Parts: sequence; structure tokens; C-alpha cells
Amino acid sequence: MLQPEIYIPLTTVGDSVRLAVAPVFLITGIGAFLNVCASRLSRIVDRSREIEPKLLAARGAEHDRLLAEMRTIDRRMSLVSTAITLSVVAAVLTSLVVTLLFAASMIEPRVGVAIAILFIAATLFIATSFTFFLVETRLGARSVRVPRELIHHQPDEDD
Repeated sequence: MLQPEIYIPLTTVGDSVRLAVAPVFLITGIGAFLNVCASRLSRIVDRSREIEPKLLAARGAEHDRLLAEMRTIDRRMSLVSTAITLSVVAAVLTSLVVTLLFAASMIEPRVGVAIAILFIAATLFIATSFTFFLVETRLGARSVRVPRELIHHQPDEDD
């Protein structure tokens, strides 16, 4: 027994693709942001690996300074990791939006509310991710202040 062939007009497919393009650009942007976060996390991890042996060998004030830096690095890793997780969730939700937009135009289920909720959730996740990233970059900038004596350093004059 043959099933009747499902006919989907080309204009319907074209309209679906047009609707899905904006969220696809959002996914592309999230991907670029994830690349930045991954690079940042890699640099933070490299710095922690550089400090670890120095911390284990240090004593006194130097130990305390390195320990404080290691705690800051740990906090920064956590912030970037959270930003990455939130961004990935946003990308998954946006992918679901694209899927539902495309499927809805083909079979016409009532998924408008679901699409709106998913898109709002994706936007909130990416906004929260950006917030975590902002906090991490501010923390990183604060931890790498140039000492005032270096800013005002004058070379010794040779007579």
C-alpha cells in the first residue's frame, strides 16, 4: 500500500528558510563568542600552570601573593566556564527555534508560543553569559594592574 506523497510548495520552504535565517545568525554569533571564551579560558589555565610550581616553592609574602593570584585565577576559570555553559545552552535553544520554525511551516502545528518561549530563554541565557564574561574580564583586568612605580619609572642617569 502506497502512502500519498506529501507535497510542500517551494514558496513554503523558501519562507521557512527566510524565517530561520535570523536565528542561524545568532547561532553564528554565539559560536564566535564561544571561541573568544575558549581562548580566554586557555590563557587562564596556562597562567595557573605557570604559577603552580612557583606557589609550591614560595614562602612568606611571595607565597601569599601567589596564593591570592591563584584564587583569582580559579574564580576567573569558574566565570568563563559558566559563560561557556550558558552560551552553549543558548545555542541549543536557538537551534530548537530554527527546527521548530522550519517544521511548523511544513506541518503547521501550533508551536508559536513554544518558539517564542525558546527564543526568549535563549536570549536570556546569552545575556547572562555575556554578564559572566564581563565580570571575568573586569576581574582579569583588576588582577593585572601595572604597579605605579613602573609607570613613573625613570632610568638611572649614567654620568
